[in-house]
Amino acid sequence: MTARGEDPKVTALRESRCLHPHPDQVTDERFTSSDFFDPRDAVQVKYEMVRAVEEDGTAVAHAAAAFGYSRQAYYYAAAALAEGGLAALVPAKPGPKGGHKLTEQVCAFAEDQLAADPALRAKDLVGPIEDNFGVRVHPRSIERALARHREHSKSRP
Repeated sequence: MTARGEDPKVTALRESRCLHPHPDQVTDERFTSSDFFDPRDAVQVKYEMVRAVEEDGTAVAHAAAAFGYSRQAYYYAAAALAEGGLAALVPAKPGPKGGHKLTEQVCAFAEDQLAADPALRAKDLVGPIEDNFGVRVHPRSIERALARHREHSKSRP
């Protein structure tokens, strides 16, 4: 047990975003009659749910209910498994997946400013970007975005 008295496996599952939100709703016989199957492990539960439909011929609605998920969740899991394998069943990290302030338009503006005055640095662009686009960004974010923008521009024909 951890300092909070929690099972270390539950802690590990939570930290890896693989803790089933409703393990008590998993009623499939595999999970209720075996120690091997853990209803707290969302990846294992989703995999077995998809397998039950595809290999055992269980109806989607029945499988989803037996594994504690909705039919919609079944379809998402089946598509993720087909497209990306078992690793695709691990939920993605929440939050933005990339820079949402430094758009293509903002990067093009910054590149134009730098082309007009090569002595400018990223910190010198913070004010003009905020004035023109209404977004406040850190100089290091500008540097990283411009590096990505330049790399992306190189790869285009």
